[in-house]
Amino acid sequence: MSRIGNKPVELPKGVTFQHANGEIVVKGPRGSISRKVVAGIDFEEQDSTVVVRRAGDTPQLRANHGLMRSLLASMVEGVSKGFERRLDIVGVGYKAEVKGRTLVLNLGYSHPVEFAFPEGIDIEVGKNNKIFVRGIDKERVGQAAAVIRSFRPPDSYKGKGVRYEGEYVRIKAGKSGQ
Repeated sequence: MSRIGNKPVELPKGVTFQHANGEIVVKGPRGSISRKVVAGIDFEEQDSTVVVRRAGDTPQLRANHGLMRSLLASMVEGVSKGFERRLDIVGVGYKAEVKGRTLVLNLGYSHPVEFAFPEGIDIEVGKNNKIFVRGIDKERVGQAAAVIRSFRPPDSYKGKGVRYEGEYVRIKAGKSGQ
């Protein structure tokens, strides 16, 4: 019995849910998201909640039951509140700036690294070299943050690079001079 799949998903005020033709659509104040539904999973709207049901009891269907409920909950949260990932740039001379719909990063290379904003993603650069990646789709926000981090992952000797806010980087000891 899936514990996650059985929990109903609350719909906040201003959020609507539609299920038709093997697709779910969630609309809210920040926008709308749609996703295809796995076969054998059904959605039942009751008052201001949505309950996810499954047709059988096969292991794959049980796994998809919890997955579809989690994806639906993320969609509802995204259209109502939105998602944000924060990145820190650590290193002397490392900096970031936004030019139009492009993030320009100076990360110690001989050239600046340019990153075009994906569709549905907003990127903002704050003080102290902080980058804010925002959007309504949790997957896209996380993927955009991971791509930005991949341009210069944190170095394990000096700690320089792009890291998630709060990420701990273990600094290795360098050579011992004898």
